[in-house]
Amino acid sequence: MKIALIGYGKMGRAIEEIAVSRGHSIVLTISGDNRADNTAAKLQKADIAIEFTGPDSAFDNIIRCLEAGIPVVSGSTGWLDKLETVRQICRQNDGSFLYASNFSVGVNIFFEVNKRLAALMAPHPDYQVRVTEIHHTEKKDAPSGTAISLAGQILEKIHRKNRWVNHISDNLDELEIISQRVDPAPGTHKIEYSSSIDTIEIIHTAHNRRGFATGAVLAAEFLLDKKGTFQMSDVLGF
Repeated sequence: MKIALIGYGKMGRAIEEIAVSRGHSIVLTISGDNRADNTAAKLQKADIAIEFTGPDSAFDNIIRCLEAGIPVVSGSTGWLDKLETVRQICRQNDGSFLYASNFSVGVNIFFEVNKRLAALMAPHPDYQVRVTEIHHTEKKDAPSGTAISLAGQILEKIHRKNRWVNHISDNLDELEIISQRVDPAPGTHKIEYSSSIDTIEIIHTAHNRRGFATGAVLAAEFLLDKKGTFQMSDVLGF
């Protein structure tokens, strides 16, 4: 594949390393230093784009790719209030789009464990559930997209919780997401169910960015010859 990397920070460089090791080539890199090169004409030199930027630029980057007819994989977080608009534009352009809050194979297995545990815990109101996420201090958004995904999965199963909040709460209707920023920390997510009798925890800890980067390249390989909108569970066959 010929890949355009939109976002060339630490994650973009990790994706480049994995992609090249798998026989792909990087034909365009977009960073803060060359935003003017992020044009339809230059994007169309690539077979697919992988977009890892930030909440202020992700939406525009994705739309530009879709309107240029370029399949796009995005892992940017903090913009999901516009996700349905992206899906509509993807359909209108007969495009290809894949979004994941986390591309790590391990995290996506963790998602499946989280959903199963939430279903098991739903009939047991004595257990209070909390989500904790720890990331490095350069992370721009809080809570993380992964934590929001985990919380959403819990809310689908545990109906005594109505919404998530990003702080400690005395309201039993609210699901707490506690965000911590500590260096160095590629990413840790913990789900805790606690009662007066015992505590059940599941934890995923990333050791580096390679898992995220590898998953993003796997997602691009999956998306290349498809049309429509997809997620990481489609890539992994869950």
